[in-house]
Amino acid sequence: MDILYIDEFIAVINKPSGLLSVPIPGKRARTAQESLEQFMRKSGRYKANHRPAAVHRLDRDTSGVMMFALTKPIQKQIMDNWKKVVTQRIYHAVCENPKNSKQIAPEGVIDSPLAFNKYNVAYVPKPSEKKETVSAITNYKILKQGRNFTLFELELDTGRKNQIRAHLSSIGYTICGDVNYRAKTNKFGRLALHARVLEFIHPITKEKLRFEIPENESWSKI
Repeated sequence: MDILYIDEFIAVINKPSGLLSVPIPGKRARTAQESLEQFMRKSGRYKANHRPAAVHRLDRDTSGVMMFALTKPIQKQIMDNWKKVVTQRIYHAVCENPKNSKQIAPEGVIDSPLAFNKYNVAYVPKPSEKKETVSAITNYKILKQGRNFTLFELELDTGRKNQIRAHLSSIGYTICGDVNYRAKTNKFGRLALHARVLEFIHPITKEKLRFEIPENESWSKI
């Protein structure tokens, strides 16, 4: 796990695929939060009132840029003002093309509410289903498209659990390596979803900070 930035108030990391963002009750797997806390302890930064607190999460198998608050007041400030603080989040995903060669516009908006199954996996319910839902809006752009795969760029208006994965699957473009959404290929040995850009206003200095970590070049080649 790479630490891209750290000061008294926030830390920004590059989370690898396969690492949980934060602890989950009942699971003992290592997390990004614990790794950051360990770094802070070793570097003398850690105190009871100065430790990592999540302000957003990435799915375990999603890689990329992620931010932590380092005090509870900063965590509350960021989360209470999320849409003002965070000015841009960009994701890239490699998806399988639909078998029926379904064509979609080169860019657009997926505005489909999400429901959750008994395993807490999000999906877009059919109109006939009577399910409790939450609003979810994803802006997409096709960067490259080949015979078998499409490279998407995505920005979120909402930040629901599994939002990108569920939305892309709902329009026929399942992300490579996504077992939960029945992907048929796994070209990279992992979920092909990467949080590439995070841009935000620093909660204390009010400086605009931007962090960008490109995905592996093989994504574009595929």
